[in-house]
Amino acid sequence: MRIASRFPAECVFAAAAIFGLGAAGRGQMREAMTPVLLEARDAPVPFTGSDGRTHLVYELWMTNFSSADAAVKQVEVMGDGKVLESLDAAAVSRRLQLAGVREANGTLAAGRQGLLFLHVMLADGADVPLRLSHRVMVHADAAPPGQQEITESGGEVGVNRRAVALIAAPVRGDGYVSADSCCDATRHTRAALPVNGRVWIAQRYAVDWEQVDAQRRIYNGPKEKLESYAIFGKPVFAVADAMVVSATDGLPEQTPGKYPVNIPLQDADGNSVVLDLGDGQYAMYAHMKPGSIRVHEGDRVKVGQVIGQVGNSGNSVAPHLHFQVMDAPSSLAASGLPYEIRDFKITGTTPGTAAFDEAEEKGVPIPITPVTPVQRVKNALPLDQLVIFFAAPER
Repeated sequence: MRIASRFPAECVFAAAAIFGLGAAGRGQMREAMTPVLLEARDAPVPFTGSDGRTHLVYELWMTNFSSADAAVKQVEVMGDGKVLESLDAAAVSRRLQLAGVREANGTLAAGRQGLLFLHVMLADGADVPLRLSHRVMVHADAAPPGQQEITESGGEVGVNRRAVALIAAPVRGDGYVSADSCCDATRHTRAALPVNGRVWIAQRYAVDWEQVDAQRRIYNGPKEKLESYAIFGKPVFAVADAMVVSATDGLPEQTPGKYPVNIPLQDADGNSVVLDLGDGQYAMYAHMKPGSIRVHEGDRVKVGQVIGQVGNSGNSVAPHLHFQVMDAPSSLAASGLPYEIRDFKITGTTPGTAAFDEAEEKGVPIPITPVTPVQRVKNALPLDQLVIFFAAPER
């Protein structure tokens, strides 16, 4: 018997029960209704974080292909068939964002799609899995009573074993804060943007390097004055021997403390530089000081070479250096890639993004917790809200 395509999803669920669509027949796989479709589009690249652990960061696309709400109750991330991570409903509600929305929500409305932002930390000494899959428990309102609790499996993806870029630091000195760095800060890791016909997350591993002074202040003096900020005008360095893909200069500084308005998409990075690191990996520096860019497209730079100065151009509310690595020479139409810095020292930690934002807003000291003794880290990605000392790179 034919089931008309105009039937709402609850009728399809009922028809499945009435007409035996869930029954196996003639040796076929048993069929089951899966109201939430799962897909992992960008395979995660394993990298070492500054905590010494291996991290996997990626997104699970979830589409509610039914006519009523689907509440996600639990998600299990499986690595080669073994559970690596389990998220309950509360954890899901903090990580699932509907398409075009930056607020998290644990429920997919009818016909809506969302991204579940996943961050898996492997156990010490654990092997990196070859493949990931997902087991998802949902409450589907469109299903008949008694059949609304549904368990699905899907979203299989292979782990991308490509080499991670090993680089020097883009800044030098003490008191640098890895603001909005990987892997659970929302401003960069969840910056999914529709560009050129698909959704990209070029900022998946981006960081805003900011700096505190000896009094643990981001700025000291008038908030709207660029020179009040500890990081303003500091030199920016090439992170590797590389070729300059693009260099943009001449865009004006923004007034600190005020969110820019009507910034064209092509000017969002402000004065910026993109370096070709090789192996399909590109480093991007943004929001630099006008007139400070020392390189041009086609130049070759050496690691540690000064390429400009920190500024506040483009879509920026305070002087800082935005830095990211991606798989194409575009800061938007690219997939963000992890990187590892060769050598740095962790001297402290902040209480988190909220405390950092308050310090940036009000000019008050950040309550930094010292790391004693200072932790020296090699070949790792600095995680979020660390206070770091960068020495000159060794060649």
